[in-house]
Amino acid sequence: MPAVHKLLLEDALQDSPQTRSLLSVFEEDAGTLTDYTNQLLQSMQRVYGAQNEMALATEQLSKQLLEYEKQNFTLGKGDEEVISTLQHFAKAVEELNSLHAELATQMADRMVFPMVQFREKDLTEISTLKEIFGISSDEHEASMVKYSRLPKKRENEKLKAEIVTEVAYTRRKQHQASMQYYCALNALQYRKRVAMLEPLLGYTQAQMNFFKKGMDLVSKKMDSFLTSVSSMTQSIQAQLDSEAETMRLSQKELLSVDDTVYMPDRDREPVNRTLIQKAGYLNIRNKTGLVTTAWDRLYFFTQGGNLMCQPRGAVAGGMVLDLDNSSVMAVECEDRRYCFQITSPSGKTSIILQAESKKEYEEWICTLNNISRQIYLTDNPEAVAIRLNQTAIQAVTPITSFEKRLEGSPHPDRAKPGATQPSTETPKASRNPEPEDLIAPGTPIQFDIMLPASEFLDQNRAGGRRTNPFGETDEDSSPDTDDPLLQQVFAVRFLGSMAVRSGHTQEVIYEAMRQVLAARAIHNIFRTTEAHLMVTSSCLRLIDPQTQVTRISFQLQDVTQFAAHQENGRLMGLVVEGRDWGEGAEEGEPTFSAFVFESNTEGEKICYTISLGKEIIEAKKDPEALAQLMKSMPLTNDGKFLLLDSETGGAENGAGQEEVESEA
Repeated sequence: MPAVHKLLLEDALQDSPQTRSLLSVFEEDAGTLTDYTNQLLQSMQRVYGAQNEMALATEQLSKQLLEYEKQNFTLGKGDEEVISTLQHFAKAVEELNSLHAELATQMADRMVFPMVQFREKDLTEISTLKEIFGISSDEHEASMVKYSRLPKKRENEKLKAEIVTEVAYTRRKQHQASMQYYCALNALQYRKRVAMLEPLLGYTQAQMNFFKKGMDLVSKKMDSFLTSVSSMTQSIQAQLDSEAETMRLSQKELLSVDDTVYMPDRDREPVNRTLIQKAGYLNIRNKTGLVTTAWDRLYFFTQGGNLMCQPRGAVAGGMVLDLDNSSVMAVECEDRRYCFQITSPSGKTSIILQAESKKEYEEWICTLNNISRQIYLTDNPEAVAIRLNQTAIQAVTPITSFEKRLEGSPHPDRAKPGATQPSTETPKASRNPEPEDLIAPGTPIQFDIMLPASEFLDQNRAGGRRTNPFGETDEDSSPDTDDPLLQQVFAVRFLGSMAVRSGHTQEVIYEAMRQVLAARAIHNIFRTTEAHLMVTSSCLRLIDPQTQVTRISFQLQDVTQFAAHQENGRLMGLVVEGRDWGEGAEEGEPTFSAFVFESNTEGEKICYTISLGKEIIEAKKDPEALAQLMKSMPLTNDGKFLLLDSETGGAENGAGQEEVESEA
């Protein structure tokens, strides 16, 4: 006998759209079989009841048997042997077109009863299990909706425990119902063959036994055929018994798992950050009005560089977003947990998704970030993903202080590089620089500016003189001594800094932004400290809004590049030039460090202010140009500072929040 199609019990728990689609094929096949069984049973009952019209009844039965070949069974491929057998039976029934009333009892017991039993037992069971499966699926969906709506803040642990228990109960109930339904559908593929053959075998044997003496010629033709049919039905029955035992053992094994398998957010396996493809259910946020949103639970999977979506019951999935060069980052939603956002390279398209558990949440972010880098196009994508993950881990090696950057400087003043002509325009290159040309692989990333306790005491001691990690004294950078013509304060959040290889191209700033944001997403670093960035005509300062202590300061002439992000206007970065005095050379080698900030407004405003400060520095070299520049600027009453609106609401307000949530 050819192989029989069957549903895999291992796929019952996941309940993916592919499994649902295959299940619909089995259901359609069962419906077709039910219709055909009813028709065949009617023919048999007519044979049994129409004693006076026996010839007509057997002729109808013969025709009905031939109709089996024309039935459009979706899973009927490979039934040629059954079709051939039924055709032989049709010929035999046509020859036995004169039946006797004494055959009524034998026909009732051996022909009508097995078919009625098949319809009432097997087909009715399929219909009942289908209803139970539908009810359990609806209950599971309802419990998942409750679970997905659990509030993030002020979470009621008792309510969460109840809902988690309800999800586990309904999921287990659905799992049991689906496996019972699958087993019944699989068994039906065997039973339908036996149900078609067994009644006809009994009918023919009854006829042959009754008319044995008068049908010697016919019986000699049929003996070998009936023997082969009997062997075939016994073989199918043996296969059914073996398959039923296998399914019973498999069902017992699958149901013996720990209850945590049914509970969401109870993953025991570690997060795999090197995946290049992933599939599973996610909630997607859709706008239903100007301010209202709705969440839909759909099946998402990756295919090449695309994110695909497939509703339950759909035959195939559709494309949601092209992931190449897209940005993926975690976001905070007021009513949902484990949310992340995918934004297209142009920034015009973005979607917000919610994962079921923390493990799924982290794996989806890592997988989509890997795909956005087009790792899947390489010869060995798994090895590349592992290498990039190791590089990301090395990139977040902590540095406790910025003092190490200028350690070994012989004199504070020598840490200041010579005057260089700054350029805010990206020089044209013959080719686009590779990331390795801009930033060395594995470069550590610092996510906070640690201020030593001694520096804090020095800055707050009356008459004290502070030396910051870059060798600049408080005297060098005070507003009173510099007498700047420009002073502007911006509320920013420091996201990270790292050493770079080049300081005269804006691409190095964009690459530093990408690596800092990717490292924060991979390692779940989402909280930052708010600070005030003061831009004057001589320097840049990062000031603690609560203590008014300068965390770090740069001379404006040392800032070689600055730029805002091309898509996210709130991100800006700058490159600062320093000197490496480690080898004791008289003139240290130039070094460059990139700093990434997130502003409360547009990063272009900060870049414009820095550019204005550099213009003032250049104008100081020419008194006439400086005078002309000052005439075009609104000054304070004392003629000292350029009037610009402070974005921090005034320095005396002190602060802003100590810990704020960064959108980066």
